[in-house]
Amino acid sequence: MARYELLDNVTHKDLRVVTRFGREFGDDIGMVPAFPSEYAELQREYPIFFRKDRDSGEWQSVALLGFEQHENLFLRDGRWNAAYLPGAVAKGPFLIGFQEQRIDGELRMEPVMHVDLEHPRVGSSEGEAVFLPQGGQSPYLQHIASVLRGIRDGAEFGKAMFAMFDSMGLVQPVDLDVRLDEKNRVSVSGLHGIDREKLAALDAASLQRLNQAGYLEGAYLVLASMHNMRRLMAEKQRRLREQDAAAPERAA
Repeated sequence: MARYELLDNVTHKDLRVVTRFGREFGDDIGMVPAFPSEYAELQREYPIFFRKDRDSGEWQSVALLGFEQHENLFLRDGRWNAAYLPGAVAKGPFLIGFQEQRIDGELRMEPVMHVDLEHPRVGSSEGEAVFLPQGGQSPYLQHIASVLRGIRDGAEFGKAMFAMFDSMGLVQPVDLDVRLDEKNRVSVSGLHGIDREKLAALDAASLQRLNQAGYLEGAYLVLASMHNMRRLMAEKQRRLREQDAAAPERAA
């Protein structure tokens, strides 16, 4: 169970975070949240889809990592095999919370960083130092702060973008049922994508609304990300071949 604390350089002066990857850190997941602020990077590596949050009923976007709940086809031998790491993964045990602070005589809710002390990456003997010996932020923590700002900005931007996509009928279910070979097929339910034909058929006023709001680029980046499905399928097929090759050895 998560145990978040407000991060400070006195209480957490010896805090370190392990940055390698593995199942022991919860990296064996089939999809992760994706934020519009990182679409340009994500679309080079991952397929981007939409799905509805079960609790809130709101749309969110996700980067697909595998075809099963605990399958991450980018994870192998402690490495993440992609040039860009999704922000939801890169942030590790940190998140942005809000704290009431008095600024210029006014009480405001200001963003502050929290850390999950129960996270498997957190410790004091291994990993990247969070603070420098004299108390300043380490380069690692500065990077995390940048990642969290991108997540915060992307999440706020995304709510309005997804709502406009939906109102224009651009968000449509995706039938993700793939035959990998003669013996294996995979399917993932609940995913949606941008309907290319409906986007192309929008009138000039609707396209202008999307463009002026900064959402049109996001729609095309999501569409462009679909070419990564071939990469994901190829990696799945390669791992299935490895399993088949290892089967006779186990039987022997």
